[in-house]
Amino acid sequence: MDDVTLGGSREVVANDVRTVTNKGEDVGLYLNTDKSELITKSSTPVNISPINQFISLSSDTASLLGAPLSSGIAMDNSLEKKLNDLRRASKRLQLISSHDALVLLRASCSAPKLMHVLRSAPCHDHASLNTIDNVLRTCLINITNVDITDGQWLQASLPVKTGGLGIRSVTAIAPSAFLFSVTSTLTLQTELLRNCHFDLQDNCYGHFLTVWRDRHPSFEPPTGATACKQRSWDKPYVNTTYSSLLSAQLDDVNRARLLAASAAHSGDWLHALPISSCGLRLDNEAVRIAVGLRLGANLCAQHVCPCGASVDCRGIHGLSCKQNGGKTARHAYINDLIHRGLVRAGVSSVKEPAGMLRSDGKRPDGLTLVPWQAGRNMVWDVTVIDTLAASYLPSTSTTAGSAAEIAASRKEVKYAELSATHIFVPIAFETLGPIGAKTLGFLRELGRRLTRVTNDPCEPAFLFQRLSVAIQRFNAVCVLGTCPLQQAVD
Repeated sequence: MDDVTLGGSREVVANDVRTVTNKGEDVGLYLNTDKSELITKSSTPVNISPINQFISLSSDTASLLGAPLSSGIAMDNSLEKKLNDLRRASKRLQLISSHDALVLLRASCSAPKLMHVLRSAPCHDHASLNTIDNVLRTCLINITNVDITDGQWLQASLPVKTGGLGIRSVTAIAPSAFLFSVTSTLTLQTELLRNCHFDLQDNCYGHFLTVWRDRHPSFEPPTGATACKQRSWDKPYVNTTYSSLLSAQLDDVNRARLLAASAAHSGDWLHALPISSCGLRLDNEAVRIAVGLRLGANLCAQHVCPCGASVDCRGIHGLSCKQNGGKTARHAYINDLIHRGLVRAGVSSVKEPAGMLRSDGKRPDGLTLVPWQAGRNMVWDVTVIDTLAASYLPSTSTTAGSAAEIAASRKEVKYAELSATHIFVPIAFETLGPIGAKTLGFLRELGRRLTRVTNDPCEPAFLFQRLSVAIQRFNAVCVLGTCPLQQAVD
């Protein structure tokens, strides 16, 4: 036994405590009166034994199971403690690698650390929440070494699947967290309090519902089973914020960037645990560039690429520079990931098979030695296309993943002759994460086959994460490759 909470009049509570004490001793349970608390609304001393030995607290200063019972001193103390914990964590996160720090900040030290309080107490308008958001933003800047503007922080605070970094703003999610909690526990509350004879109207719930309606006048509050999911209450804010960010982009580059960031699987690298032995750890520079490309931040000073082209502060020229050696290394690495995935799934394969040439005399990237589907062997070819290349911006600035689809179509034309005897699969990725539709279907099938071999249902997710991390790693190589080599000084 750990904690027991009793409620009622003073006489009823005192009698219940006596029962717990007497019955508990028979089974070896003893009440620790030095740690027991008596929470009352009035300041009148309680002289009824044994509760007169308890620590006396008012409802304004008391917390129950870590959640403040009112918006008074208890709320101030609870949020202040969370704020101090975050400040201490922020300093310590700067002492470890950027990838580890980013994972810990997103999954542990930010909104998840406050979620219990946000769901249990009405604190959406508390001043400490804004301070916590500012500390989160500063922490993100320090661990990634990226200067983040107000608009970029707004994007970073969105969920990963809508183009953000998943470091949620506690100010933004506070009303949704509380409304979800009240709605999902309403039946239990009614059952617990059915014998109470006082007014049970929840004024906090009504106030929060009004706040939610004022923020989202175009949406109706969720009802039924959907109201018992926090994301249902949070979805209007996320959709509205994403739409406002997209409409605020003034050029095709930023529109294409934001659309690509919200495409399926483009943020899988953010979900990957930084495990070096699995090739899932990004170094500090790779994390800086991955975050900067996703948010549209400046990555370098203006300079001239070794190819002679001018590179602006965003550093995106390197992603499409024809003289950049990182593109060749990236192609070989991703092709190796596909080949090893097939072999691990029990599909014997070879890379760059001899004797299979396309119309221009070049070989495909790989061939399965056993049938893939319908008794036919599969041929694949990898391509990674730059989302922000000038030739693709007219399409990528309107439709996410369109550059990958264009590249996949080109591959199919080149391998038209082989398609008559083999199943041809174009493996098409974009530098900012989107994946071609046929590639997506192939990877999901490969993930299912890996699951059948290993009995691990997470295999598809791990496959997408490895590929996503690889793209981000070589994005960093390409961006840094535009910096001129420094001559040694004697």
